[in-house]
Amino acid sequence: MTAPLSQALREATASAHTSAERSAFVTELVEGRACAAAFTALATQHLLVYRALEDVLRTHYADHPLLAPLDDRRLDRVPSLVHDLEVLVGPDHEVRLADGRLPICVATSAYATTLRERHTPEMVLANHYVRYLGDLSGGQVVARLVHRHYGVPLEGLTFYTFAGIERPKVYKDRYRDRLDRLRLTDAQREAVLAAAVESFRLNEAVFADLSAARTPLHCAAGVGG
Repeated sequence: MTAPLSQALREATASAHTSAERSAFVTELVEGRACAAAFTALATQHLLVYRALEDVLRTHYADHPLLAPLDDRRLDRVPSLVHDLEVLVGPDHEVRLADGRLPICVATSAYATTLRERHTPEMVLANHYVRYLGDLSGGQVVARLVHRHYGVPLEGLTFYTFAGIERPKVYKDRYRDRLDRLRLTDAQREAVLAAAVESFRLNEAVFADLSAARTPLHCAAGVGG
């Protein structure tokens, strides 16, 4: 008997998920061995990735049978990221992004380009699952630790707050139920699983770039640690 898609995704991505969350950058950030600027650099990368994901979702797949049951504007992260960067960097953060003063990692550009230029329904579904369910699961813990360790103001951490979703666990359970009700061919199912693993690999590459470029990139991000 074929396992439900949510279970298959959890099992297929377990190793890649663990590898990404144990990366040096993430470990140092949550353990208090990084700086506020490191968090700002991460938020900057997030903006590029979520802007690509949400643009592609709304432009190409808003009514697609694989995505429409999961599409929920309460999940959108771009408005929150824009707000957070206005707090952390300033109202000119978009200008600083455009002229390179807010650096974008090579891996981040590659991730965003992959979403924009190689998207398929299965890829978008996989990234929707990896990113939003992950944000709902661990976001509040990350926000609390970043606030405690580095004094990042709460008004600059709204990325981790989902307005209108008062009970994240209930929401996640319903999300998984909607996933399991999707009608996929065997080929589509395998494509979703492969794309979910790849999403974690792309995330891990971003973390590796942030770690490798630590001093110049984080200092240039505009918040001292």
